[in-house]
Amino acid sequence: MREDVESLDISDVTANWVNAQILEHQIGERIKALADLSDTPLFFGRLDYLHAPGAEQAEGAEGERFYIGRRHVHDADGDPMVIDWRAPVSQPFYRASKKDPLDVGLRRRFGYTGGDLTAYEDEHLSDPAEAAKTSRLLQQEIERPRVGPMRDIVATIQPEQDEIVRSGLGGTVCVQGGPGTGKTAVGLHRVAYLLYAHRERLARTGTLVIGPNRSFLHYIEQVLPALGELAVRQATVDDLVAHVEVKGADEPAAAVVKGDARMARVLHRAVFSHVTMPAEPVVVVRGSRRWRVAAYELEDIVRELLDRGIRYGAAREALPQRIAHAVLVQMERSGEAPDDRVQDAVARNSAVKAAVKAIWPPVDPAKLVLRLLTDADFLDAQAEGILTEEERKTILWTRPVRSVRSAKWSPADAVLIDEATDLVRRTQSLGHVVLDEAQDLSPMQYRAVGRRCTTGSATVLGDLAQGTTPWATRSWQEALAHLGKADAVVEELTAGFRVPTDVITYASRLLPHIAPGLTPVASVRENPGSFEVRQVTGDADVVAECLRALRNEGSIGLIAADARVPALADALAAAGLGHLGPGEETTPETRLTLVPASLAKGLEYDYVVLDEPRAVVDAEPDERTGLRRLYVALTRAVSGLTVTHTTPLPPQLA
Repeated sequence: MREDVESLDISDVTANWVNAQILEHQIGERIKALADLSDTPLFFGRLDYLHAPGAEQAEGAEGERFYIGRRHVHDADGDPMVIDWRAPVSQPFYRASKKDPLDVGLRRRFGYTGGDLTAYEDEHLSDPAEAAKTSRLLQQEIERPRVGPMRDIVATIQPEQDEIVRSGLGGTVCVQGGPGTGKTAVGLHRVAYLLYAHRERLARTGTLVIGPNRSFLHYIEQVLPALGELAVRQATVDDLVAHVEVKGADEPAAAVVKGDARMARVLHRAVFSHVTMPAEPVVVVRGSRRWRVAAYELEDIVRELLDRGIRYGAAREALPQRIAHAVLVQMERSGEAPDDRVQDAVARNSAVKAAVKAIWPPVDPAKLVLRLLTDADFLDAQAEGILTEEERKTILWTRPVRSVRSAKWSPADAVLIDEATDLVRRTQSLGHVVLDEAQDLSPMQYRAVGRRCTTGSATVLGDLAQGTTPWATRSWQEALAHLGKADAVVEELTAGFRVPTDVITYASRLLPHIAPGLTPVASVRENPGSFEVRQVTGDADVVAECLRALRNEGSIGLIAADARVPALADALAAAGLGHLGPGEETTPETRLTLVPASLAKGLEYDYVVLDEPRAVVDAEPDERTGLRRLYVALTRAVSGLTVTHTTPLPPQLA
């Protein structure tokens, strides 16, 4: 298929060089999408239907066989050999069961090792004599060691995951899922499904995946290209709001206030405080005639624009046209017949321009936020009745700043500037946005993401128990309201496919203290995994545990409190043990990654050594946040977890 595309000759089919360039680009993208993955099979399943799908199920009618794979594959004649997993005819591979076989006589799963077909397994779903059983190939695929970036799960999608993946484009879905329930994979596969089902629409409007940090995005970046989807942009929230260079950081108390949804009201009031009601008429001179628009007429125009609730910039652009229209009405009454060109000329008249500048001056969002944060009187005036006096003092900068460029903006400040920018001019909306690790966003960050999908839909992924910021989400209903998607459907995934039973059971001891209303994850893994808690005497013992873990196949993660990372890096170097940083791709030669606890979220390793749980908890500003950070660190293991400690463990783990 790829060679067919490469051999296309477009010299006789393009009218000009522009068309040729566009067609060459499209062909190049198609070739990229058809890239071979040496260890990825073209198909992983087979469905034998009792009757041809869509045909009358008459007695004696012949069935039909389909091979199911990650991509559509056709032969030299264009006939399908492998059906895309997203096609409607593939759906029973994930949904059919003994109770509801969906007209499937046989479902076959294929097992592969390094791209070679090594096993297959059959289920005769319509045979009442065959008992339902757990698929061993499915278990092996789930438990397969992880080396390198995240991979797709098209061979192992479960019925409850498939329902979310195939939900329609029109609605927003929020997925609450504990560690290892596959919520990130579900979100990415939903994007792939939506691009398959609504390709033309999303090609126009665009899709975006938002992750918590660059390490996480690097970890997931190969999933969609492996499914042939190359056009999905990936970014962090900080990337979206990068109107200024972030060079500073807020104290937690200030960040909480700046992230509060009430700041949107403060900013709205601050932006529109620049509008001044006219006190003087506007006199427009055209030739020998003078046309006068009285102050009260101007005030009516201004109030009408304010009442419409449109963007500040859009209203400012409309104001000269409204004034010009008032002049044209007078012209028509005097017997003239002005047209649109006359109205445009009046709108550009110097007197009209001067009036607009005085009534509705331009607003620079960054300068506005800088004034709010540095001018106590201006902040008091705009936040009166919205923020308390103490809250205003908390966010006010104590040192004067000369300019926007020299200011040490924090991430929360950048979000405020983004809100102000949207008040001035509307943010472009995309067709679909996936927001992962959403529980760590502030209300103002939710608003920033929501602006990117006002006319589209979203998939929100997260776990309330893993919220590790002082402003972490308290409920999905509240978060979705800030996102502008209050009518979203909330789904909960409770079946754990990644974390072994013993590990998730141990980590779940923290749930009553960090998220008492959540259902604990129930691991469906047949292999309980390895789990140990060891008291050690120093860093050398931690290195020894890493060496012991490296005897196993797969990736190893050494997770520690951020402050402990330099000492552990030195200990690993002294032992001659090479290691990577978060987001760096593991190789067969280097399988150990040293991970600061603050960056562990969303990552997974076959075996994890967790250093000093007490230090992980104590590194956070409050105990609940610290316990949530510890919960994240405890649940990164796929096959085994070893907890090492010199100081006593947190009592919540007892």
